Amino acid sequence: MDWIKWILIGVVAGVVLMAPVTRILLKRARDRARLAERRARDAERLAELGAMTGGLAHEIKNPLSTVGLNAQLLAEAISDSALPQDERDRLLRRIDALSREIERLRGILTDFLQFAGRVNLETENRDLVQIIADICDFYQPQCDQSSVVLRTQLPSVPVLVRVDESLFKQALLNLMINATQVMSANSRSSNDPNQQGTSGELMLRVETDNNEARLHVIDTGPGIDSKKLKEIFHPYVSHQTGGTGLGLPTARRIIEEHDGRLEVHSELGKGSDFVIHLPLSS
Repeated sequence: MDWIKWILIGVVAGVVLMAPVTRILLKRARDRARLAERRARDAERLAELGAMTGGLAHEIKNPLSTVGLNAQLLAEAISDSALPQDERDRLLRRIDALSREIERLRGILTDFLQFAGRVNLETENRDLVQIIADICDFYQPQCDQSSVVLRTQLPSVPVLVRVDESLFKQALLNLMINATQVMSANSRSSNDPNQQGTSGELMLRVETDNNEARLHVIDTGPGIDSKKLKEIFHPYVSHQTGGTGLGLPTARRIIEEHDGRLEVHSELGKGSDFVIHLPLSS
């Protein structure tokens, strides 16, 4: 029965050799389980934190509106008072400054709630070309006011994408507002005589291939330092005076909810190109 003996020896040797491997596999399995538990706890904490901060923002907005209303009533009372003119003007300037700060805080809270809130999409097949035409018609007065030249390069045929039109327009508008503000600020700080009365150009261009639509939002602003390209999509990172730092993160979040992605290509002194990638409707 030598063959039985050798089989038993082989089995024992295999068990001995496999023991370290088994221990390693078990350790890896335990580590993966612990990591999954930790991620689940972190996700739960983040959800609780989001709910808490969202509720806090709502709680702040309500009394803030009351403060704003009372500031307005106080300004009217001062205007109608018998105080000397210079005293009235001084008090009204202070109330005006207070009102501006109230509006700024209200805007910050609105942007935060928009960013932190749940995105519920109601998607339908829409023509991307028509969406851009509509939003350009809406945004043209703002470009005129900011001395920005608005241009488009659009296909002559419909480009069908499945989007929540309202939310997608919001994301696109955030990108356009960001570009306009950057160019206006750059124009004010520039001594370039070649500006010729304009702050810059804003171009919207659509391309399609490989079952994908690409919408370029191109500006002729100052560009973005390569070291700062990643951080511009982080919440509350803003390189503009008075900016909340939530416009670009909100835009990216909305686009990603549409199974798309938002990229940026930029070079200092040559402007920026924000590219929205969206799948074409089948």
